[in-house]
Amino acid sequence: MVNIPDNLSYSETHEWLLVEGNVATIGITDHAQNELGDIVYLEVKDPGTDVPTDGEFGIIESVKAASDLYLPVGGKVTEVNEAAVEDPAIINKDPYGDGWLAKVELADPGELEKLMDAAAYGAFIGE
Repeated sequence: MVNIPDNLSYSETHEWLLVEGNVATIGITDHAQNELGDIVYLEVKDPGTDVPTDGEFGIIESVKAASDLYLPVGGKVTEVNEAAVEDPAIINKDPYGDGWLAKVELADPGELEKLMDAAAYGAFIGE
């Protein structure tokens, strides 16, 4: 059983968000990286890019599949984790820490209410 951090919010597309003020750090969940397998490529929209709610903010590829990354809340990309872009395997090793993907300035913090907490996400993935 995976230890799902309590202080994060989760989407049905398996992204997690850590909100500090009006900025959300975003990554993929341990469940998602495990399903993908060895991650070999990451591309994230450039800082300054506005992404609508549920819009694509990047692409992640593994030895098994390629998947679009979706932003569950609208906002502007403010930072990209260049370390993860250069070495995507870091996402497999530490999806909730060094393997974060991007930081986004929230357009509407009220959208966070539609996301799941750790207990709800655990139930969603059957844990």
